[in-house]
Amino acid sequence: MAKKRKIIVTVAPTSNFHGKEANPALPEQPKEIAEEVYRCLNAGASIAHVHARDIHGKPTNDANVFKEIKAEITSKCNIITQFSTAPAMNPTSHIDDGLQTLEAEPEMASLDCGLMQAYPGGFVKPTLWDRDWLRNAATMMKERNIKPELEIFNHAQLEDMLNIFIPEGVIDTPPSFTFVFGMQKINQGSIQFSMENLTHMVRKLPSNALFGAMGIAAQQHQATIASLLMGGNVRVGFEDNIYYRKGELARSNAQLVERIVGIATDLGYEIASPDEAREILGIKKVEAKTN
Repeated sequence: MAKKRKIIVTVAPTSNFHGKEANPALPEQPKEIAEEVYRCLNAGASIAHVHARDIHGKPTNDANVFKEIKAEITSKCNIITQFSTAPAMNPTSHIDDGLQTLEAEPEMASLDCGLMQAYPGGFVKPTLWDRDWLRNAATMMKERNIKPELEIFNHAQLEDMLNIFIPEGVIDTPPSFTFVFGMQKINQGSIQFSMENLTHMVRKLPSNALFGAMGIAAQQHQATIASLLMGGNVRVGFEDNIYYRKGELARSNAQLVERIVGIATDLGYEIASPDEAREILGIKKVEAKTN
């Protein structure tokens, strides 16, 4: 009997944009983030993609906050920690602020792969992730044995990764891509979900590449199901979508994880555990701490 494909489920339980004002169930502080991540692990997630907030609920890149989040998570379970390197979404943050999160030593970190200009909350936030910046950030991750999750917002960013950064050796194999769809209304340089867009980018990938898809708001369920149908991994969670269905707020991140896990298993896939995901991604296994 052929071996079943293992699907890696990432949950993004927090957000750099919205907070509890959008959905009261969104976790903001370290302990509640860890509790939610643990519930998501039990629902089938093997990676937790995390943004942080200060004690006032404002987005932050403070490494100490991320260290606290990591300590809380690893005291409960061995889910893979993947921290965002995006600058905190406020008018005063700088592009390099996001790299502070590497000091918390996550197993993975996001690497947003190109120039962007976001329009959150009435202000303009240009983020100049140019090639020099990306090369430096990728090198920092490689030196710390942190696996980059390559977040791709458009076709040109994928071409840069495939034709420049991977051949240079700053990205270790297997490269892991997340195709991000649905941010075009608030982020210049983003594209919407369509089967044509997803299929085009998947066809560009080398045979050793891993891929998954995520969609914002109403596009989350479309993008993740399409990714499953193409044999890819998935990401769900309140960072991307706070609703279970139109007009109905999700009760928890775990509810969104449970739904996509159910669909994946119905399609005949198996769900990767954190250690199985580490093996697939080429991440060194770490042991969970105990209280």
